[in-house]
Amino acid sequence: MFDSHVTVLLDQAVALVNALTDGEARGRAHPAPRGEERTAAIEAAVPSTASSLPRALDTAEADALAAAALRMRAVFRAVRDGDLDTAAAEVNALLLDSGARPHLDRRAGEPWRLHFHGADETFAAGTTAACATALALAVGGSLAGRLGVCHAERCDRVYVDASRNGARQFCSTACQNRAKAAAFRARQGTTGR
Repeated sequence: MFDSHVTVLLDQAVALVNALTDGEARGRAHPAPRGEERTAAIEAAVPSTASSLPRALDTAEADALAAAALRMRAVFRAVRDGDLDTAAAEVNALLLDSGARPHLDRRAGEPWRLHFHGADETFAAGTTAACATALALAVGGSLAGRLGVCHAERCDRVYVDASRNGARQFCSTACQNRAKAAAFRARQGTTGR
């Protein structure tokens, strides 16, 4: 499985994709937030305690993260479709465009930590670099299949499967329950005739 640092970064990628991209969520339309709502969605997806980068979430930063979220969604879709070549190409482009550069850094009195961005990066570039590196570790390793897109009808939210058996198919328990209820109703309809 992923180490704890990579898990945190993959969770951030999932949160950004699910919060900042248009689509469907749990059977309903999910329009991506705009304006101040977008900034609030970013704050929720990447809490200030999760990043050492300075935050200046102006419109340009929010737009950059929304664009990165669209590109990260393409990685999840390509993995779902079994197209690892496309997933890898998109991850490589994200790494290049974000200027990802792994290095060890520490604050006074703290242990060394692995970071994927420079201390002088913008919040959007640094967050994109970190998420792209985590996606690269998944796609480039044996864990690409742990990246998923919800199988529920009318839901396209993404997830990372951290289960032991790697059998997760839904973004949430709500979608899993919706799918089970729909299957039950379908079975009842066929047996009731």
